[in-house]
Amino acid sequence: MSSGADLFVVCKQCGSEVSPYITECPYCGHRLRRRAPKLPREHALNRSPRGVLRRLRWLPLRSRRRSLAFSRRRLSRWGEARAFSPPYATISLVTLSCGVWIAWRGGFVGLDKLVVAGPLHGDWWKLLSSQFTYSNGLYAFVALLAVAIFGWLLERRLGPAAVLALFLGAGVAGALAASAVYSQPIVIGGNAAALALLAAWAAPDLRAARAGAYYEGDLLGAGALAAVLLAVPFALPRPEPSWLAGVTGGAIGLLLGLGLQRAGSDGL
Repeated sequence: MSSGADLFVVCKQCGSEVSPYITECPYCGHRLRRRAPKLPREHALNRSPRGVLRRLRWLPLRSRRRSLAFSRRRLSRWGEARAFSPPYATISLVTLSCGVWIAWRGGFVGLDKLVVAGPLHGDWWKLLSSQFTYSNGLYAFVALLAVAIFGWLLERRLGPAAVLALFLGAGVAGALAASAVYSQPIVIGGNAAALALLAAWAAPDLRAARAGAYYEGDLLGAGALAAVLLAVPFALPRPEPSWLAGVTGGAIGLLLGLGLQRAGSDGL
């Protein structure tokens, strides 16, 4: 990841500039390497002309190196700010769901105006409103817990725009899939969006586990929560959430997470 002449390395997760002689990023806790590199001996550096040759080779590209250093500093500041800033997108999604729950329980809005129950008949807003509507407290707790945990983790990694786009996009895609398969579809709650966020976060660790590489994520805990979300449609009375919408959302999140992880690896 670094050579003897490097003054810093860039954390792949938060973009911060950190020392090449540490194993974990002090800003986000991402594992940089399994063990710290050995410090070069001073007399060996004095004898070896490799560092001088490297500087001479890059001397004509000084302006290019200066531009690269500036870009790294700006990326580092942006990564640090994102790692320590509150997860506004995740907070907004959970708060909106709680607000819809209060409005429905208080009798201010009917459930039939918010969820997908049968053909849409032009009520396209239900594709969005159904993701924030819950008729069962246990289902709401499990789904919002997954959204809060993995939305926050994914927002630290990709930013708030990616979390909002994935939440809404996966939820709409899941509702459309259920509407296309069933003549009387029922789509209620954010199980599709929650599974999408969970799968997108777990995708890099799943790929590392398959390759036998080191990973830090708690895949066992994520898998247990995913299993609960997938089992909820079969355990609740009607109107129950759509299992097909949940599977569709999870597949979208997994594909997106693997694609972004591959793109990031190729870019680095």
